[in-house]
Amino acid sequence: MIAVGVVLPSVTAQRAQGLDLRTAARHAEQVGLASVWHGDHLAIGSPVLDVMVGLATVAAVTETIAIGASVFIPALRPLALAAKQVASVQHLSNGRVILGIGSGGGPAQWAAAGVPYADRGRRTDRALDLLPGLLAGEPVVVDGQRVVLEPAVTRPPFWVGNASAVALRRAARAGDGWFPSLIPAAEVAAGAARLAELADTPRVIAVGATGALGGDVASQGEIEESIRANYGRAAVGVPITGGPRQVADRLAEFHQAGAHHLVMGFADGDWRTQCDLLADATATL
Repeated sequence: MIAVGVVLPSVTAQRAQGLDLRTAARHAEQVGLASVWHGDHLAIGSPVLDVMVGLATVAAVTETIAIGASVFIPALRPLALAAKQVASVQHLSNGRVILGIGSGGGPAQWAAAGVPYADRGRRTDRALDLLPGLLAGEPVVVDGQRVVLEPAVTRPPFWVGNASAVALRRAARAGDGWFPSLIPAAEVAAGAARLAELADTPRVIAVGATGALGGDVASQGEIEESIRANYGRAAVGVPITGGPRQVADRLAEFHQAGAHHLVMGFADGDWRTQCDLLADATATL
């Protein structure tokens, strides 16, 4: 059975719907979803919260639901600071963090952080290599300096974001999972087969999805067009739409393609109502 999580509402959605992060996280936990997720963005031209501040807030008001970063970009930060942020939330949540890791965002975001865009891949690989030791409280040499961070924590699962060949290789080499977004089930299946060739042991496969459930919301075609406009690529068949039965069928399709976890972001509609409909669909699986 596939586990299903939900992307927490944006600041814009919170303001429009009279919602806050605490209420949203508690609601997702109460309706039985498996995880809640927060993105990592610095300067993107719209209001966003710091990912680790957001996840710490969620950790304080929930008890059992997994808390995910979708996806954390450690290369934007000094590595010891990135490790300290992750360790702090892992400690506060009693070990509920799932750490999506990526190197995304446009050049402007990297420039705002003072990090050369061309260095993002190298810095991401270094983070994947050194974060385990830093989180475990082991002595780690970072930029020539011996660093020991406390309190030590259990390392959260590392799910490597993106559907690229580079991401698949990273997931096989240093990750616990592969975490592509906005790809159809057929591409998930192809990626799962390639990952099995590359990895010495099985990896978790999680898929980031989007859609709008129920009636009086954006249609599949409208959401596909929005993805095309925002990301510059086709998205035929990617959005998940319809009622609980149709949504359950789509979840099953991704599960059959190899996905163990699906993380849903809502493209339209009232966030709490969408959460309820998603929970109804998962209950039929």
